[in-house]
Amino acid sequence: MGKLYDELCKDYRFKEGMHTCINCGTCTAICPAAEFYKYDPRKIVDMVQRGSDEEIEALLKSDTIWYCGECMSCVTRCPRKNGPGLVVMALRDLSTRLGYFTESEKGRQLYPLTRRLAENILRFGYCVHPDSLNYEDHLESGPVFEWVLNNKKEVYGRLGAQYGKEGPGALRKMPQKDLDELKAIFDVTGGTERMEWVYKHSEAKAAEWGMTPEQYDRYTFEHCSRGHFNTEGENL
Repeated sequence: MGKLYDELCKDYRFKEGMHTCINCGTCTAICPAAEFYKYDPRKIVDMVQRGSDEEIEALLKSDTIWYCGECMSCVTRCPRKNGPGLVVMALRDLSTRLGYFTESEKGRQLYPLTRRLAENILRFGYCVHPDSLNYEDHLESGPVFEWVLNNKKEVYGRLGAQYGKEGPGALRKMPQKDLDELKAIFDVTGGTERMEWVYKHSEAKAAEWGMTPEQYDRYTFEHCSRGHFNTEGENL
């Protein structure tokens, strides 16, 4: 077995998700992601359990491991109680730690996602918050959405939200002690370290491409090439 396989074995998700795979393909048959993407969890587990560093490195640098929605449908149907979704989680974590995620289009999207969702949690206490949204990032939502963003206080007030206010209710202003607790949870569970990996490797890739971090963020946020879907020709 190779060194990358040994690293995967240190991850509890890999230990929980990789048992004796009989390569039956039930996980692929039930997988929602496999219905749309060029994605086959059976093949991923088969490759990983061979323990080849060359094959595992190829996975870590591929789009493939980023197609999984982590719904765990695979676990519910596997006759051996394997969890390909857990194996994928371990692969994603190792890819992020080693910086291999910057070698694939879907992996590179970790940068804009982390800058938006993870930072929103630490800043607002929500993964999505109106104050973090820009209409220019979501033109497909149409002019009504632009109007809502320009009139947030009135709109959310009429809907009964506590937008920007103290006390209970949706969109309430989170007390600082709660935000501090969220930051402590990130620190203890490895979330902060993971964010640091994403920023370090992504900004190195941006420099390699001659981009500023902001240019790289915009490119990875917007760019989606063809070839990811089972239906050729789609560019979603």
